[in-house]
Amino acid sequence: MVENRGVKDNMIKIEEKTFQEERSLYALKNAIVNNCRFEGEVDGESPLKETEQVEINHCFFSLRYPFWHMRHSSIKNVELTEFARAALWYASDIRLEHCKFYGIKALRECKNIHMENCDIISPEFGWKSSELNFDKCKLISEYAFLMSQNLDINQLNFKGKYSFQYVENMVIRNSSLDTKDAFWHSNNVTVYDSTLKGEYLAWYSQNLHLVRCKIIGTQPLCYCKNLILEDCEMVDTDLSFEYSDVEAKIKGAIVSVKNPRSGYIHASAITDVILDENMPADYSCEIIIESKEKL
Repeated sequence: MVENRGVKDNMIKIEEKTFQEERSLYALKNAIVNNCRFEGEVDGESPLKETEQVEINHCFFSLRYPFWHMRHSSIKNVELTEFARAALWYASDIRLEHCKFYGIKALRECKNIHMENCDIISPEFGWKSSELNFDKCKLISEYAFLMSQNLDINQLNFKGKYSFQYVENMVIRNSSLDTKDAFWHSNNVTVYDSTLKGEYLAWYSQNLHLVRCKIIGTQPLCYCKNLILEDCEMVDTDLSFEYSDVEAKIKGAIVSVKNPRSGYIHASAITDVILDENMPADYSCEIIIESKEKL
């Protein structure tokens, strides 16, 4: 390892090296790592475990568990292959910019993580973490953000399946989410100016607030408590709002509404309103249809 001091407040500088050994830069502190590669036949894991105050720039990773227990550090212009699995766990105060994260379980049980302009392909991404900030990122993931808290997301392009389940305290803006079973059991979530496409949106959620969103897909927003929709569009949304407490003002039409529990639903048109005969007597949702014509 080459060490040059006197760079950026007496930081160690490590550059243009290849590391393949187990814990090759273990517990590194106050350092800059530039243009290095972490790969090789030795296949050593955890190359930067327990590091602090480290800047990693223009590096390539193809080893497991590279950034466990990292603190107060930045990662920029870095590529992690599918072999760099479980990349960032138990880390705190990390900023990532222009990175490619392609390994499974890339982020878990972390705190205060900022990701900007990152490209992520990672099943089981972002579990059990808090204080997450995502800006202008692309994400493909089967299970994303399970049981995470305090998220601020802007311009996320997401494609996957079971996203944002059991999430608490989250704001999403200007995003496109193509996902199944999103927001199940979530609490205190607000989404602005976004497209939400998929099946069974937000069942069992509490305090979900959708503002100027486009909702696409079957059976959305059932079994919800304190659900609010402001100036939203609903496209191909059948069997909507079943057993939900809802206040909804919809721009345009809804294919069908079934057994809403309380509140009101205001739409330009609704093709079918389905109310089962055996619904409880206290179900009192008001349905306001501006046009009486069928779609």
